[in-house]
Amino acid sequence: MKHVIVGNGPAGVIAAETIRGRAPQDEIVLIGSENAPPYSRMAIPYLLIGNINEQGTYLRKEPNHFENLKIEQVHGQVISIDPDAKKLFLAGQEGKPISFDKLLIATGSVPIQPPIPGIDLPGVHPCWTLEDARAIAQITKPGARVLQMGAGFIGCIILEALASQKVDLTVVEMGDRMVPRMMTAVAGGMIKQWVQDKGVQVFTDTKVESISKAGSALNVQLSNGKSLEVDLVISATGVRPNIDYLNSSGLQIDRGVLVNEQMQTSVKDIYAAGDVTESIDFSTGARIVNAIQPNAAEQARIAAINMTGGNAQSLGALQINVLDTLGLISSSFGLWSGAPGGDHVEMVDPLGYKYIRLEFLGDVLIGATCVGMTEHIGVLRGLIQGKVALGEWKKVLIHEPIKAMEAYLAKGQAQSTWMN
Repeated sequence: MKHVIVGNGPAGVIAAETIRGRAPQDEIVLIGSENAPPYSRMAIPYLLIGNINEQGTYLRKEPNHFENLKIEQVHGQVISIDPDAKKLFLAGQEGKPISFDKLLIATGSVPIQPPIPGIDLPGVHPCWTLEDARAIAQITKPGARVLQMGAGFIGCIILEALASQKVDLTVVEMGDRMVPRMMTAVAGGMIKQWVQDKGVQVFTDTKVESISKAGSALNVQLSNGKSLEVDLVISATGVRPNIDYLNSSGLQIDRGVLVNEQMQTSVKDIYAAGDVTESIDFSTGARIVNAIQPNAAEQARIAAINMTGGNAQSLGALQINVLDTLGLISSSFGLWSGAPGGDHVEMVDPLGYKYIRLEFLGDVLIGATCVGMTEHIGVLRGLIQGKVALGEWKKVLIHEPIKAMEAYLAKGQAQSTWMN
């Protein structure tokens, strides 16, 4: 049996290792598009901070890890897949297709490039690859003027790295708050105030309208009428599933590759895992692109088990976000923005930068948002993922939402399945 995995990020690597553990004699080919060992994009900010070197971003530190597992590594850009012939084609090697018996698509996400005049100028970079990191590191010296477009989840991680280098940093976000896709208005506003108190200028409800050359610098025109001269522009305006090469594959695709609970695509013997997928949402049953690493790892494990004759199913992708923004920890879980017919409780301490909001549907906790309160993260996730009927404990939480631990223990969730 020959297993081919397209994408050598966390999902691809976990799948390859899981397959090898279950099928010692099977052939495994792991394809990566960059000329680098498998690495974690989430480690790039730590590389920019200087906490690690490039080798520190590698997913597996042993130089011969994949060779020892007899996992063949191939570097190349997949440009098309022929499911009927069970072959795929690499750029520049169209005459040498790679055959497969089972295929896993794990090509992750690609940065969204907004349609802004000047977005292709030198000095404008995403922060997505090791090559991007090298270019950014050349400029981000103390005092360098940097403008970052986007204050979402990835943007806030990059922000942390840039601030550590003591640059003159401005962040521009189109939404009305920071991290608008994972935080309530109160929580996002609280994070914005925290960041500004740390010396970072933040403009929300603002767009970058154009970027132009200004001598050796860049001139950035904002929708709020301000014009800034900077040395570097970083585009962190979001990502989307990396699916363009699949347009002629015959796979069912919407925003991402559609998969079922076994991570199977619409084509027999082809599976998908990670950010590239559009899978079932745990909370709603609707399809969702849930681009977070824990979800990718779980989907990769499930796909690998099923590719090797097992029977594993996903319970659905639970939205989980935990973020450290210049020392302020924030988190959101499940339907953090609530559901029709639901109710909520909110507790705010703006001076102490503490916040908790719980979302209910009936007597079940369906979502939660926290800022500056880490002690509740595990139990909130457990209550949500366990779909626990709270009964009288809902009334307790409505009056005192910080009693989530007591509710969790009282409902006997100490051994809930999410911990196993």
